[in-house]
Amino acid sequence: MIINAENLIAGRIGTVAAKRALLGEEVYIVNAEKAVISGSKKVIFEKYDKQSHRGEPFHGPFLPKTPDRLLKRMIRGMLPYKQYKGRIAFKKIKCYRGVPEEFNGKDFESIEKANVSKMQYFKFISIGDLCELLKKR
Repeated sequence: MIINAENLIAGRIGTVAAKRALLGEEVYIVNAEKAVISGSKKVIFEKYDKQSHRGEPFHGPFLPKTPDRLLKRMIRGMLPYKQYKGRIAFKKIKCYRGVPEEFNGKDFESIEKANVSKMQYFKFISIGDLCELLKKR
């Protein structure tokens, strides 16, 4: 399954990807930097900034600052990754920035329920923009 994350809500992509991976299917997510997180930019950035400055420098938690790794980390939270079946499922999920050459010409799936246009309010930030703000700090 190849999911095009452009203009899709990250949490809803994650639930679909986690369920499919637990069933044993390989899940590839392309255009991870164009996925969105719903909510106001200020609140979302403050949440992730606070999370990244928690703890000590050498003890974590370590929050990724690239869009593909941040999306994969979100999906990890939806899996029982400390159990054997969760570790196997987590390895079946691959996230990419942009579209790799190996997927050119293949059909991408889109999740209708995860589209940004289905939201009731239009406050959101893309994962790529969030990672750019996190890198500056």
